Amino acid sequence: MVSNTTPVTVAALYQFTSFADPAALREPLLALCEEVGTCGTLLLAREGINGTIAGSDNAVSAVLAHIRTLPGCADLEVKYSHADTMPFARMKVRLKREIVTMGQPDVDPRASVGRYVDPHDWNDLILDPDTIVIDTRNDYEVMTGQFKGAVDPATESFRDFPAWFRSHREELLEGKKKVAMYCTGGIRCEKSTSFLRQEGIEDVFHLKGGILKYLETVPEDESLWEGECFVFDERVTVKHGLEQGEYSLCRACRRPITDEEMASPDYVEGVSCPYCIGEKTEEQRARYAERQRQRELAKQRAGKNRS
Repeated sequence: MVSNTTPVTVAALYQFTSFADPAALREPLLALCEEVGTCGTLLLAREGINGTIAGSDNAVSAVLAHIRTLPGCADLEVKYSHADTMPFARMKVRLKREIVTMGQPDVDPRASVGRYVDPHDWNDLILDPDTIVIDTRNDYEVMTGQFKGAVDPATESFRDFPAWFRSHREELLEGKKKVAMYCTGGIRCEKSTSFLRQEGIEDVFHLKGGILKYLETVPEDESLWEGECFVFDERVTVKHGLEQGEYSLCRACRRPITDEEMASPDYVEGVSCPYCIGEKTEEQRARYAERQRQRELAKQRAGKNRS
């Protein structure tokens, strides 16, 4: 595992391709990740690979080199960022039905997707009055930031997106000729734009590389992004330049929270926050409290082992 004093390379990746036997790919990939010391999560399915790994430059490079030898992955695109400490607790390689779950079996990004828009061209597209801009992320992700003027579907799961779009299609498209969609790293837009094309909408666009690529490449003084971008690791959020953001995470409900919200009497580390205090039962909070106690004991043991 990477030392806490060593800057950590973080690599987010996905590739839609055809894996005849994803299970056969899992063990060699996991073995290599463990050998070189990366942490994170990789998902394998018949439709491809998705995930984020972190480690030293050499370790991440070794894993990416292996992934690029897999069928259809030679041109794998990766979004890099860095963290001061390891943002994952362990390494997982999981088998899934979908590498991003939409629950629409007829949607195939390998057959048809929207048109990619380079981050440097994105502002012109979303400022066009003929364009409707849709955030395809879930409600807890949108809490920390989004593009100016974007529509928030307020979905709890990506599975909810097709039904949301169908029920609001008429009002969304009224007076609009183009649909621009975005997500964290680009993968959800592969499916959401493919879905819209199946619904008969031709002028569909999506941000290439997602919010992460935009924040990496577009100068802050030219940016139309407002706030921070939620990421699925211990950094919680990132800002322009992909620097670590200011949010923390409620480990009970997995929502991002501010320092002010952590000062609330409703916040108990690992147990509750102002968002979930009324959602959980006493029994659930008791389980969370025990889980937090075990987490703190594990940290203490780890500290003793290092001393």
